[in-house]
Amino acid sequence: MQLNDLRDNPGAHKKRLIVGRGIGSTKGKTCGRGVKGQKARTGVRLKGFEGGQMPLSRRLPKRGFKNIFAKDYSAVNLGRLQAAIDAGRIDATKPITSESLIASGIASKARDGVRIIGKGELKAKLDLTVAGASKSAIAAIEKAGGKITVVVKAEPKPKEEKKKA
Repeated sequence: MQLNDLRDNPGAHKKRLIVGRGIGSTKGKTCGRGVKGQKARTGVRLKGFEGGQMPLSRRLPKRGFKNIFAKDYSAVNLGRLQAAIDAGRIDATKPITSESLIASGIASKARDGVRIIGKGELKAKLDLTVAGASKSAIAAIEKAGGKITVVVKAEPKPKEEKKKA
């Protein structure tokens, strides 16, 4: 094989159709767009338009709502925490924070903080400082002789409206 033998695969490049070159070219005058109106113009995209029929997005029922103020915590199970201690990825004698859990790879992302869930068994005595914890997780940590501190991030206070005199 030589450089002059290199070719694209057949059909890799489709030749651009030249439009607007007379009625004999089959794509002359209106260039295949039909006549006048919104769709004959450039830059038109009618998303969800179904020719006057009620669009699918409006036919389907709407349900529930999305709470934009909901916290998105990174969850860590007690069993996973114990497995990390057994593997030596985390030191149980030192205080454990959400930063140390993320650094050791136990929690994937920080998001709005780390929340401890009570799934699994905990044997080690831990000193935890996290953004949240379930009741069963708090009970299991205290039963093992550990201590847990739940830190709530301070949110900005809403601005007070000025009173008109």
